[in-house]
Amino acid sequence: MAMLTMVKALNLALSEALREDADVVLLGEDIGQDGGVFRVTEGLLEEFGHDRVIDTPVAEAAIAGAAVGMALYGLRPVAEMQFSGFAYQAFHQVEGHVSRFRNRTRGRYSLPMVIRMPYGAGIRAIEHHSESREAYYAHTPGLKVVIPSTPRTARALLRAAIFDPDPVIFYEPKAVYRAMREEVPDEPEALPIGKARIVREGSDITFVAYGAMVRAAEEAADDLADLDGVSAEVIDLLSIAPMDTATILNSVEKTGRLVVIHEAPRRCGVGAEVSARVAESGIEHLCAPIRRVTAYDVLFPYFARERAHLPSSDRIVGAAREVLAF
Repeated sequence: MAMLTMVKALNLALSEALREDADVVLLGEDIGQDGGVFRVTEGLLEEFGHDRVIDTPVAEAAIAGAAVGMALYGLRPVAEMQFSGFAYQAFHQVEGHVSRFRNRTRGRYSLPMVIRMPYGAGIRAIEHHSESREAYYAHTPGLKVVIPSTPRTARALLRAAIFDPDPVIFYEPKAVYRAMREEVPDEPEALPIGKARIVREGSDITFVAYGAMVRAAEEAADDLADLDGVSAEVIDLLSIAPMDTATILNSVEKTGRLVVIHEAPRRCGVGAEVSARVAESGIEHLCAPIRRVTAYDVLFPYFARERAHLPSSDRIVGAAREVLAF
């Protein structure tokens, strides 16, 4: 095993897929010569050449549209949007074509393609660089939406996404890109899309999070254990479409209490979907109202207010104490 950052783990997954399958092709702005703005594709142009690591114009709609054509032809394109905030220029391609081809052709054609997007806060950037808009894609039928939280899950989920027969939106939390290292196996591995993981087992309260917020949930669980003697179970969704409802319900049945954490705005977010599923199918197990700890329903602020806008371990602990005291 090697100790890798998420950037290196993603690079490993891409290089493995390129070697194993001649149909895998990468395309995006600056992914070749520059190795991508975050260097996720560094070194791949030199190894695999211009025909398989393709620098594109600054034209997100063209990137997504070209990937659709490649996938219909039989390739496995992996398209990169430099930041998720720029991907709205391609949303008509994603909603109108990427998500619909299997249904439109009654199953005759699928689109085995991935659209990678760095998302979220953590780099003190200007507008269009820090937003979390994963709910747009999860709300779009025909798309799978995957969000890793660690280097190992990033490598394993990206591999699964590349070899999936259907289109996958792959959201990468920028705050985790180089924030930690984790042991990643030498042999290729894949995680099933649509299956959550239990990061930490507990008996008193359930935390559900994904992406960079998994670390905040773990910190809050540590604080609750040290300060209050509370045992918190932490679930990392990994995939928000499809969503692993069974794992969430099983945990809530055990703990009776739920706090959902994400860095997207609260209104109509993934936390609302998690809460609704538990209310619909597991309300008899709840001992207290569900709490959501999220960003606020405002445009993402500039970097001076970034930390105040995002969920923190202190905010999560506060919400947990309210739920536990109910």
